[in-house]
Amino acid sequence: MLAFLTLFIAGVAADCSRSFLKSATDAYLSAQTAGKPSSLSSFLSSNLTYTENGKAFDIKNSTLAIPIKSDYTFSAHDTAQCASFTEIVAANNPHPYVIHTRIVYAAAKATLIESIVTDEGDWLFNATGTLDLIQHGDNGTGLEDWTRIATAKQDSRAALQAVGDAYFDRFGNASVYVPWGPPCYRIEGGLDARGTLNGSYCEQAYPSTIHVPYRRYVVDEEVGVVDMFIGFPGLDRTQGQIPMPDSHLFRVEGGRIKYLHTASECVVAGCGENNDTLSARGRYSVQWKRALISGS
Repeated sequence: MLAFLTLFIAGVAADCSRSFLKSATDAYLSAQTAGKPSSLSSFLSSNLTYTENGKAFDIKNSTLAIPIKSDYTFSAHDTAQCASFTEIVAANNPHPYVIHTRIVYAAAKATLIESIVTDEGDWLFNATGTLDLIQHGDNGTGLEDWTRIATAKQDSRAALQAVGDAYFDRFGNASVYVPWGPPCYRIEGGLDARGTLNGSYCEQAYPSTIHVPYRRYVVDEEVGVVDMFIGFPGLDRTQGQIPMPDSHLFRVEGGRIKYLHTASECVVAGCGENNDTLSARGRYSVQWKRALISGS
């Protein structure tokens, strides 16, 4: 876990172009589809750090070396930090995955690639449910829209990061306000975790005693995105308060959360919970969700 615990200091700021970042994420996706990390060689620093779920890997023996057919991908590009984020949903791959990857660059080379690689047994994992919710929304709300936001309506970098921080600050402080609008659900693993929509405000259930460390950000104002790689204490009940590798991808419009996707690793299948209650769509019982929030 040492690599995971120290990665939060690796977000070194550097200016770089959006076109470069797009070419780099395109190359990353092509390499993952082919299972050929060697095809990324022109983008990789000689002192690259590569991790999966907080553990250091030789990139030649990583998930990147496995051909994965994706059904959905999304990338965000952070020109201020010279970093990128990519989400891969591979529901129809022979081995389904949902992968969140954060890459940090310096001098046009990737110095850090860190991925949350989730598959069967990870927190609420259901790639089919994830794909279905992205494509159709919750209760037929329709395809999620992660396209470019009109310049005049874009939130600032500081505002986007503040929304993500408010979400996680609320986990340890019940007085924190989390700005969240419709459609009022998040995709947690394969679960459509619904809140209660009161007017235009989405009320969600939160814990109030969890302090979330190791926050690393990718912020893209053009698409209203902040992604946060974090450590989630207590998520895997077999591991005590050891923070589990986790990524939360937020779409923010008008200063409020619109969409949220999560990817979280478990050490033990289901993070110590009973995954038998997971349906084909990925819904857990209301009683189970209440138990999660209360920590019982």
